[in-house]
Amino acid sequence: MDFDRARDIVNELINIIGRVIVGKHDLVKHVIAALVAGGHVLIEGPPGVAKTLLAKSISRAIGGKFARVQGNPDLLPTDLTGYYVYELGGAKRFVEGPVFSNILLFDELNRTSPRVQSALLQAMAEYNVSIDGITHDLLKPFHVIATEIPMEEEVGGVYPLTLTLRDRFWIKSYTTYNVYEEELEIIKKADELYLVEPYNVDKVVDLEEYIELQSFINKGVYVDNRIVKYIADLVNYVRSHPLVRLGPSHRGSIFLYRIAKVLALINNRDYVIPDDIKELAVPVLGHRIILTEEAEAEGRKPEEIVREALSKVEVPKE
Repeated sequence: MDFDRARDIVNELINIIGRVIVGKHDLVKHVIAALVAGGHVLIEGPPGVAKTLLAKSISRAIGGKFARVQGNPDLLPTDLTGYYVYELGGAKRFVEGPVFSNILLFDELNRTSPRVQSALLQAMAEYNVSIDGITHDLLKPFHVIATEIPMEEEVGGVYPLTLTLRDRFWIKSYTTYNVYEEELEIIKKADELYLVEPYNVDKVVDLEEYIELQSFINKGVYVDNRIVKYIADLVNYVRSHPLVRLGPSHRGSIFLYRIAKVLALINNRDYVIPDDIKELAVPVLGHRIILTEEAEAEGRKPEEIVREALSKVEVPKE
């Protein structure tokens, strides 16, 4: 795959998803960038703001298998991974769970118990699941798009995500209700969208070429050592901040580096610039930060610390 084909695929993905997702251009762009980079996405927002439609549309555009899990406190790990059915003669048959898909939408993940979160963590980290002592490999590619309801908007039944699980999400995006003018357009499209079936989303790429696209990112987009140093400087500024109890992991640095490559590709460049890092720093690093008790009592937010780092850390010059 060459640069032109890779650029055309990612931009066509963004454009075709934009046909059904009204507004939310940055959300679509960042989600596509994270998935093409090879990762998983966490989206926070209220119900009914097109998160399911977004995941289904992406799955359709890459010709992938889609599955959805609705989070609730009664969900069991086997509801996600699958289970064995034992027959009278002693034979057993494996019933695959929704995790055996290319795009898994896990809706309201923070309404599931730590046991289910642990099962999802194995799938996201190892790309396999273990049932009755037998390991089953997942499909390739495998991406999780998980949603969570904001803690302040949920009236009960919430299990905060463990730090280990949050750290496996390459990026965390926020979404909310569309502005008035966009809602008018949404209502006009109601006959097409109320069933949340993206029938007018054409397949942009097949899975084989999509995987080839992900491999292209490895060497097809250049990252100068000054950009690498800029990433490390930002992350270490956050880690050493007096209001931070636990800063971003090395995984955060890696994910920022890789997603920035796809963002450069989207912007018709085969090299990363500081503006790519600046655009992605908050959504990639913010959810990996735990503040001190004093900072939380003051109402400070992790995103503020990342923005402070962006304003204080020296930007590499040409």
